[in-house]
Amino acid sequence: MKVILHDLDWQYSQRLLTKCDAIVEADGKYAPCKGCFGCWVKHPAECFIKDKLQTACRILGRADQLVIITKNLYGTYSTKIKNVMDRTIGTSTPLCVYRQREMHHTLRYGKHALLKVLVYGDITEREKATFIYMVKRNAVNDGYNKSEVLFFHSAAEAERAV
Repeated sequence: MKVILHDLDWQYSQRLLTKCDAIVEADGKYAPCKGCFGCWVKHPAECFIKDKLQTACRILGRADQLVIITKNLYGTYSTKIKNVMDRTIGTSTPLCVYRQREMHHTLRYGKHALLKVLVYGDITEREKATFIYMVKRNAVNDGYNKSEVLFFHSAAEAERAV
């Protein structure tokens, strides 16, 4: 299953939906993670907050391929994307396992194929290096076999590259 997580305007969602199985819009119309860990232990992969991200763990957790379209924010994800990612901690469990000789949380949904991040906006070479390193580490932590980061000047260019 291919899932796209994006921080673009809602108009992009209709076009992007033709290129994937599911869309998660990071539009800021949801509450931030409260850090209760309920999605880990009380009701696995489901947030207690009753908003559009309540089942985002299940959607992102089942993705073989996750494509994130994000505006650059000093070499990292936009705040909207980061908030969604914080709310999807339930894709793993509180238990730990070794992956690539490092300790990581056990994956609730198993391994995934590709984490692809499409970054748009102004970005320096140093921010690019930070972004590439961060996505590589996110891929290991979230059980992706491969990661890829591409940079674009505009959101429209990033959308076309999906």
